[in-house]
Amino acid sequence: MARSTSKDAQALFRSLISAYAATPTNLKIIDLYVMFAISTALIQVAYMAIVGSFPFNSFLSGLLSCIGTAVLAVCLRIQVNKENKEFKDLPPSVLLLTLSSAI
Repeated sequence: MARSTSKDAQALFRSLISAYAATPTNLKIIDLYVMFAISTALIQVAYMAIVGSFPFNSFLSGLLSCIGTAVLAVCLRIQVNKENKEFKDLPPSVLLLTLSSAI
């Protein structure tokens, strides 16, 4: 079995960046929203670790709402993606209405 080197990792990273550059803008916006939701959840976990979890219900509801929003946004990204043939018949406005009714 061949050993992985740092050149292999750099080549993989470059190929991922070049492939993501071809991603449509609307998918990149959804990706930013997902990263925002996940970073908000991580900030809440760090705050709980530093300060404490006295109102644990508040922490739990904030964390789960961030994770749930991120999951719904990922589902929207899958449905809006033009390369996905399963949802090609649905217009984006119906998909956005479905997401907004779920939230």
